[in-house]
Amino acid sequence: MNIRKMEIKDYEYVYRLWSSTAGMGMRSLDDSYEGIAKFLLRNPETNFVAEEQGNIIGVILAGHDGRRGYIYHMAVAEPYRNRGIGRTLLNTALVALKNEGINKAALVVFKSNEIGNRFWERTGFTVRDDLIYRNMSLNDNNV
Repeated sequence: MNIRKMEIKDYEYVYRLWSSTAGMGMRSLDDSYEGIAKFLLRNPETNFVAEEQGNIIGVILAGHDGRRGYIYHMAVAEPYRNRGIGRTLLNTALVALKNEGINKAALVVFKSNEIGNRFWERTGFTVRDDLIYRNMSLNDNNV
């Protein structure tokens, strides 16, 4: 297995992996080719793919705003799970965020995503029950 920085040329394979992963939430504009290209330009050092025999089998989309790190989408293809690929991708992204001077990382997981929530719990991410997550769509086309 090889871990390398994600490039926009990986988009088709990465999007296919995200789309086929239960529990993932995708947005029509944010997760489009153009949306991910913009994200990668802003965060070129913190996004990674795992490859085996030339096939992308895992991905982590992570970035920061200069103050806080965020993990947006992480997935490992089902046949490759429970091999440490997710943990390796996560650790690689966390080191990259630390190298960018980021001291804390956050993420959002659907409550119904049992597999994802178990993974994040095992890797040390804690649940914050003192917060209320809020968001607002600024573009009605971003469904």
